[in-house]
Amino acid sequence: MRTPDAQMRAGHIPAHLIPDGTDPRTVVVVHHQAEARDWTGPILLALVAAGGSVGVVMTLCLLLQTAATTATALAAAAPAGVGLSISLKARKGK
Repeated sequence: MRTPDAQMRAGHIPAHLIPDGTDPRTVVVVHHQAEARDWTGPILLALVAAGGSVGVVMTLCLLLQTAATTATALAAAAPAGVGLSISLKARKGK
């Protein structure tokens, strides 16, 4: 449909786009092609989400290490009679 008459016969010319007083047989409708998608936003979002996940995991590891160090220090420094000491006993065979 390269000619205006072919478009008219097929009914592909929308009447609301043709200005008043224009012969519809001389109008050719050119369809707009969508522009290429910009991937900057989705890629940046994925990188920020990955970085945030790594930050959360690193924070949890730091807190776990601090808690373990504190528990070990308290277990070593606490007197045995108070009940704060932690002792690990290996089970020996019968």
